[in-house]
Amino acid sequence: MQAWLVKWCMVLSLFTVLLHAAVWNAPYPVEEIRGNTLFSAFSSPPKHLDPVRSYNANEWMFLGQIYEPPLQYNYLKKPYVLEPLTLTQMPQVVYLDNNESKTDAKSPAVKFTLYRFHFRDDLVYQNHPAFVKNPDGSLRYGNLTEKVLKTIQSLDDFPMQGSRSVTAADYAYAMKRMAVRQYHSPILDTMMQYIVGLRDYSKEVTREAKKRFANGERLDLRKFEIPGVKVVDDRTLEIRIYGKYPQFLYWMAMNFFAPIPWEADLFYQQKGLKQKNISLDTQPVGSGAYYLAENSPNRRIRLVKNPHFHMERYPGLTAEEANASGVSKQLQRDSGKRLPFIDEAVYSLEKESIPLWNKFLQGYYDASGISSEAFDQAVQIGSGGSMGLSNVMKQKGIRMVSSVEPSIFYMAFNMADPVVGGYTEPQKKLRQAISIAQDQEEYISIFLNERGVPAQGPIPPGIFGYEEGKKGTNPVVYNWVRGKRVRKSINVAKKLLTEAGYPGGISAKTGKRLKLYYDTTATGPDDRALMDWRRKQFAKLGIELVIRATDYNRFQEKVRKGKVQLFSWGWNADYPDPENFLFLLYGKNAAVDTDGAGINSANYKNPEFDRLFVQMQTMPSSPERLAVIEKMLKIVREDAPWVWGFYPKSLALVHGWFHNVVPNAMANNTLKYKRIDAAKRFRKQQVWNRPVLWPLLMLVVAMSLLIWGLRRAYRRRQSSVIRKEDV
Repeated sequence: MQAWLVKWCMVLSLFTVLLHAAVWNAPYPVEEIRGNTLFSAFSSPPKHLDPVRSYNANEWMFLGQIYEPPLQYNYLKKPYVLEPLTLTQMPQVVYLDNNESKTDAKSPAVKFTLYRFHFRDDLVYQNHPAFVKNPDGSLRYGNLTEKVLKTIQSLDDFPMQGSRSVTAADYAYAMKRMAVRQYHSPILDTMMQYIVGLRDYSKEVTREAKKRFANGERLDLRKFEIPGVKVVDDRTLEIRIYGKYPQFLYWMAMNFFAPIPWEADLFYQQKGLKQKNISLDTQPVGSGAYYLAENSPNRRIRLVKNPHFHMERYPGLTAEEANASGVSKQLQRDSGKRLPFIDEAVYSLEKESIPLWNKFLQGYYDASGISSEAFDQAVQIGSGGSMGLSNVMKQKGIRMVSSVEPSIFYMAFNMADPVVGGYTEPQKKLRQAISIAQDQEEYISIFLNERGVPAQGPIPPGIFGYEEGKKGTNPVVYNWVRGKRVRKSINVAKKLLTEAGYPGGISAKTGKRLKLYYDTTATGPDDRALMDWRRKQFAKLGIELVIRATDYNRFQEKVRKGKVQLFSWGWNADYPDPENFLFLLYGKNAAVDTDGAGINSANYKNPEFDRLFVQMQTMPSSPERLAVIEKMLKIVREDAPWVWGFYPKSLALVHGWFHNVVPNAMANNTLKYKRIDAAKRFRKQQVWNRPVLWPLLMLVVAMSLLIWGLRRAYRRRQSSVIRKEDV
């Protein structure tokens, strides 16, 4: 019995230790959890990490931390403000006439704009085998043999790595790569309109690439030059564009214009590496705050702090700037401190929203979006549609970060269609009536959990030209009543429909009910409720809506060729300028006139709007420009080529140990600003995930008592048998 008590005490001691040990269900090693590491997730594996080719948000969330274009957006300031990233100052801008002599910016003689970039001298690439040189200066891994290639499965298998400084020529090299058609840059055709000589250069280098790639040879772009791109010296680059295009500077904040070292380009062109899927598309080479340490797209992606990262400090704002940008003192506590704060970031693949949400609640992810399934658990809707955190979230110390995105989702009319298109008064009134009947407030409530703002025009909040209050209200669809926007009644819409020639939805000419066709890619079972809602909005006017669902490729083809009547579309800002939204309605961008290449999918053409667009396009943001934009908005609101839809709201939840989280839809390189209190995270994880052991303890006690009882009964029986044998 005494031995049994000793064993029992040992069992209890073991469970006591386990209760205070590290969390059992943690998906990461304890040293990672305790370390200065961010834990996040991605739902879609990135396909392209080559900055020339990539144009997706799920790719830029990684590329933005690795590559450094010349400019970036200030992390804290609103509205969005460009600032130098790899430059010593903002680019110098010189306007030239046809003789390439300097002229005034407002002069009609301006034929070219020259941008002069002065780069910092402390920019250094991450360590990489492409930079390693032999004593004679040749690249050590520039011509890998079959024998060496057999030993290589990843970059970690190269025994040596090196680095070098970033030069102006590397930025020129990136633009040279962009012009090679075989690299599939999504912005090549756009840039051809602006960079001098890029079109002809692209034709030349694409022919050369086709010949070399067919022969299994590499393409060294140092031998080619773009007329409008000049490397003055190691720290100075000049880019010459046609005419005036102030928005060109916004492009300089995109990854397309980040530097590419020629060594890395030639290194990755080696046939043996391409066969092993080791390329710039999978293993980027940059000078940013982080480098890609692990790329397992079907499991996890890991970024690690670049030891060569140049000096950069957390931004500081004046009291006036902070007030204008809505920046709290808490977000300015790290002002002036050296970046980055986080040493490592681990991103795990989470295809389903529920597992991600549960891990966030357990503290294993530092931040999370809010899925529809988790919305009621996380958010409380107040009066007037205001959103706040639920008590459960508040008790866990979770914060909500929200903002209205610089995006718009809308329903478009094909203006080339004989029924819903056209510019006569009856045709305008048909579209206006339909616009009023589309209850966007109801749509946002039912399908978005209030995560949206009814749009008043093509320009979203945060972009110059958007206006609040009565001045920014669309008078065609809304009345301004007691300081609020109120959607016009369905009776107003019915009156407009009658004036359009369709009283009660019946054509006054044919006596038949108006039937319209809505093309969509919404083919899943979850989309049925949305399509039913769409039909009901038209039914309020007596109009029959026919849903034509198809796959995305077929849908795109129909839109490009103008074979649609009604369809829904959306646009996210490439850069924070009204031109980036108003050009969606510019007549020369009409899809039907550009063989489907134009971004004006509604095929809207209004000569006065187009004239004002050209005038507005090159103006600096000023009261004069705003006055022009207001005229343009008045025109499109009356013409109603779109049902303006909504501007989406983004909601994110962050734990109390995750700091400096600021919604900035334009900046992609935001990881370097964020900070983690790892000790606090570890303590919370222990509290929230402490194993419930009492059922197991009770089972152990019950089993022990049972064993003790059986053992005691067995001993008694044995003693009885022995006594009988003795007798």
